[in-house]
Amino acid sequence: MALCKIQIIGNLGRDPELRYTPNGRPVATFSVAVNQATKNQQTGEWIEATDWFRVSVWGDRAERAAENLRKGSRVFVDGRFRTREYETNDGRKGMSLDVSADNVMGLDKRDQEGGFSGAPGGSAGAGPSGGAAGGPPSGGGYDDTEIDELPF
Repeated sequence: MALCKIQIIGNLGRDPELRYTPNGRPVATFSVAVNQATKNQQTGEWIEATDWFRVSVWGDRAERAAENLRKGSRVFVDGRFRTREYETNDGRKGMSLDVSADNVMGLDKRDQEGGFSGAPGGSAGAGPSGGAAGGPPSGGGYDDTEIDELPF
């Protein structure tokens, strides 16, 4: 048995795109930007890097994500991870970081106050919200000011 799970927190790069399979099953796709900063050991300068993940979510969660998330929304995504190679029209090769989401949770204040209607704790995922997937607890347990004031 193999397991390739990923959990990310980032911002949507575009509004979710909701489509339906020929069988009528909803699927929403969107991109999530995850910013990371590392310190250059030689210069002491902070270097920012952005990783982009292509996320797909299925079923009722897809419809809730499409209704409640917008470009710029801060989200927690928990799911299965895989890489996919592709070739551009001009012949360059690229790598796509794809996530098939089991759980999507809006982290913006508006999402914590009732986004994803019908899902416990503002979650677009199945099962209990919060700690079950290793994400933030429901009810807005995190204060954005704490995140902005990290000591490093």
